[in-house]
Order: sequence, then C-alpha cells, then structure tokens
Amino acid sequence: MTDLHDLHSSRRAFLGLIAGGLATAAAVQPASAAKLQTKARIVMIGAGAAGTSLVNRLMDRLDGADITILDPSAVHLYQPGLSLVAAGLKPASYTQSKTTQWLPKGITHIAEAAAAIDPIAKTVDTTGGTTVPYDFLVVAPGLVLDHNAIEGFSLDLVGTNGIGALYAGPQYAAKTWEAASKFAEDGGVGIFTRPATEMKCAGAPLKHTFLIEDIATRTAGAGKHQMHYAAHDGALFGVPIVSEKVRMLFTDRGITPHYSHVLKAVDPGKKRATFATPEGDAEMAYDYLHVIPPQRAPEVIRQSGLSWADKWTDQGWVEVDKHSLRHLRYPEIFALGDVAGVPKGKTAASVKWQVPVVEDHLIAAIEGREGSASYNGYTSCPLITRVGRAMLVEFDYNNNLTPSFPGMIAPLEELWISWLMKEVALKATYNAMLRGKA
Repeated sequence: MTDLHDLHSSRRAFLGLIAGGLATAAAVQPASAAKLQTKARIVMIGAGAAGTSLVNRLMDRLDGADITILDPSAVHLYQPGLSLVAAGLKPASYTQSKTTQWLPKGITHIAEAAAAIDPIAKTVDTTGGTTVPYDFLVVAPGLVLDHNAIEGFSLDLVGTNGIGALYAGPQYAAKTWEAASKFAEDGGVGIFTRPATEMKCAGAPLKHTFLIEDIATRTAGAGKHQMHYAAHDGALFGVPIVSEKVRMLFTDRGITPHYSHVLKAVDPGKKRATFATPEGDAEMAYDYLHVIPPQRAPEVIRQSGLSWADKWTDQGWVEVDKHSLRHLRYPEIFALGDVAGVPKGKTAASVKWQVPVVEDHLIAAIEGREGSASYNGYTSCPLITRVGRAMLVEFDYNNNLTPSFPGMIAPLEELWISWLMKEVALKATYNAMLRGKA
C-alpha cells in the first residue's frame, strides 16, 4: 500500500513542478530583449484563448505597432472547465472572467464582431460599421455550435426532459448537471453523443460519459443505469491506441458503444433520439441525452474566401499550412485555434503551442524574412475517467503519443496526478498562457 505521506509528498512535488514550469515559462519570454520598432497594422479577430495570448506576446515584442482586437463578448470563457461544471464539480462562475482583464494596455479593443473580411483590400468590417485596414490579420474567432442542425432540439430544452448540452456555455453546463444528476439519482438509459464534424476537444464527450457513469454508479448503485455512447464513426477516439484503451474501459464499466451513429433529431416529449447510421435511421429511447451539435467556422469566415475549397467544405475551416498556420493564398493572414483548418488542434493545449509559431512567423514577416517555428499538431486531453482519476493523453499530427512528463505520468493509465493536471494545474497554466507567459 502506498504511504499517505508519500502521496502528499508527490502531490507537493508535482504542484511544485507545475509552478516551476510556469515560472520558467515567464522567465524565458522575450520581453527583456529589445523590442522591434514597427508601424505595422495588426488586426486580430477574437479575444479568446488564442487571440488574447498572442496579443500579449506581441506587445512584449513590438514597439509602435498598431494592434486592434475585435471581440463583442464581455465574458472570457474558460472552456476546459465546462466538463467539470456539467458534472457538478465546479460552479458556472469557475469558467467566467472579464475579457478586458486579460488584454494589455496600448492596443485598440473594438467590442464588435467581424462582419466581413476582404483579403484583397486587406480590411475587416465590424458589425458596428467600422472598416479596419490591416497589414497582417490573425483570424481566431473560435467556432459556432450548429444546434439547428439537430431537428427538434433547442437550447431552452437543456436541463429539462433529460437533456444536457455542456458545450453551449456555463449556464447550459450547469443546467446539464441538473438533468444529469436527476438521471444519476433515478436511473435509466443514458445516451452520450458527438457530432460527425471536427470539434473542439474531442475528448469532452468521453469525459462527460465517464463522469456521469461514475457519479450515477456511486449515487444509485450498480445496475441502475444503462450507458450508451454514440460514436460518429468506427472509433471512439482519433488516436488508435487511445481508442482501444477507451473501448476496454467501456467494456469494464458496461458502457455500450454504438459506432457510426450521428444524432440527427430529438423528440423531447417522447424522449427518443434519432441517429443517422449506414443502415438508415435508428431510434433510441433515453432518460438522459447529452447533445453535442455539429461545429463549424463562423459565417464571416465561410463568406470571406479564406476557407479550404476541397475539404471540410461543410465546415469552413481556414486554409492554412498546418505547420506555420499561415494562409496558403494570403501570406499576411494567419489562423489560430478552433478555426484553423489543420488535422488536429481544437484544444486550449494546442493553442499554447500554436501561438508561439504564429508569433515567430508574424515577427519574421514584419522584418522581411521567413520564420522558422513549426507546429507539429500537438494536442493534449486530460481524459477524465472518474472523479479523481484521468489519463493525460498528448499526441501530434501523426498520432504519436508525446508525453510532457515521461517517467512521471503514464499517458494511458488512470491516475490521480493526471486528475490534478485537469482540476488544479490546468487553469493556472491557461491563465499564464492568456498573459503571454506560458
């Protein structure tokens, strides 16, 4: 048996390692170097994780630049926390802060959305009618949730009739817990879904499934719930070795996978869900249904001519080189975060590694040279499997596992230390990233 003192000591050592890593990240920032003098006009669409992190880093690197950031939201959303809210582990307020508290002085913040982008004239029009010219444009508006694609579903259903939808925002994540907790207490059939489109944090549907199964079993006891997971294709996760591990965990915990089942309609009155499958439509009855809708680039992106023309045509992700994140047809444009048309990378952890790459190439472009930084597709998913246990899954474009703590955190083991990464350390790292320090 592991000695309790050893557990406390290893916890302190781990948290010390994280704190030390953050301090090191802050120490190696280029703020101490001479700033580059420039009059470049830089426009950034989006003040989420990607836009905010980059604008803080650019302010440390540039002197005299005219930097404008467009974002209508007064609230900055810590999206990795939504899965914790939807499991009753954190309040909705845990995920919210003021957008302006993270933005540096010396920039122009226009609290409006982009309404049109003209990559030929190099201008962005805002919803308030302002035209903003740019020399360089960074597109980071996030993505949109297409709830209307699911017949019979609307957000006012969340929290009622056994329906949850944690992706829709903090208040909906809290309402999701209302529906999920009732299911945990009463028992019945739970169905957990994911869309067929690309999506932010593809591990989130699995986290919610695992958490609610764990909480339900603890609440009502074993055998009171039937758990079903509707996978959009023939796998449970995009990385084969992780998919197999999840399949094994599903088997151990009595969670039934349904492959190539994509939610298309909901009848909340009858509590029936309809799925598109290769064999035709299939109906399933539920007591709890978790809905994650199709996800797409915002309309302004899809109408701008910046999207890929030969792939993701229904989703509109920006056409960029997957290593430099620079647009393939408009070299003065970069894309970051969810909207970037790359094979991986719709997580906050990906943003952490993408931002320095765009920073490097943008600074180089201002200086009239080529950048050298390269994004390898790094994505991290603290895949929660129980309350207090998680697997820290990290991988790249080639589906290679890329552990940050080799020898300390085994990527495919359910560990309390990986849970701490999600529950304690991740938000501190995220906040440091927002300030350009990690």
